[in-house]
Amino acid sequence: MRPDRPQVWLGWDANEIRAYVVAEASLRHHCGHSADVHRVCRTGLWDLYRRPTSERPGHVLWDDISGAPMSTDHAIARFFVPFLMDYQGWALFADSDVLVRRDVRELFALADPRYAVQVVEHGPLRGEGVKKGHHVQMAYPRKNQSSVMLFHCGHPSNAALTLDVLNTWPGRDLHAFRWLRDDEIGPLPAEWNWLVGVSPPVADPALVHYTLGMPYLPGHGHDPYADEWYEVARLSGYRLPREVGVLA
Repeated sequence: MRPDRPQVWLGWDANEIRAYVVAEASLRHHCGHSADVHRVCRTGLWDLYRRPTSERPGHVLWDDISGAPMSTDHAIARFFVPFLMDYQGWALFADSDVLVRRDVRELFALADPRYAVQVVEHGPLRGEGVKKGHHVQMAYPRKNQSSVMLFHCGHPSNAALTLDVLNTWPGRDLHAFRWLRDDEIGPLPAEWNWLVGVSPPVADPALVHYTLGMPYLPGHGHDPYADEWYEVARLSGYRLPREVGVLA
């Protein structure tokens, strides 16, 4: 990793390869190879990730410590980023169900050393329900804020994210940034994590997040900015029988 280049960590899940490919391709379209892009997931962390995980009926991953399902293989792995960065520099984590529409160097330019992490401040989730892939939509404090995080990995408070904490804390506490004080959590503009079907309208979102369902899933083929997502997918080599809402 080169300290003079933006370090971007995208969540990886073998069940969402198509989403990941388009997320990385959209990022590269705007910043070329000026950023280092890494995958992060539970299985890719090998012996660093020691959280007991089981599989429930319906191929649902279950985090035994949290007593709750994990909708992706990077649900907890995202919080290993400061450790993987050796607690130095800045790093961006983003879920893979996103479309990047601007140069991420613009986001890194917003880095404020006063904060340990910067996120878009979404409002509280109104109850639980179902999201992409029929996963349960769990309600917890700071819901959706951890889907895009600009980590100040060298901030002293992020040193609290030791392997012991990462492997023993319930996921809901990590997603709620319980290792930080409120004044150590800084803001990002809403345009950098615009939740389709959830966030209030913005004029020109820089990062579109398909948290309720990817454009290739039935019922989402005409969601906002789906045309752009499909164009990136085509350039990535996918055949797209869009009229039936699937991706080949």
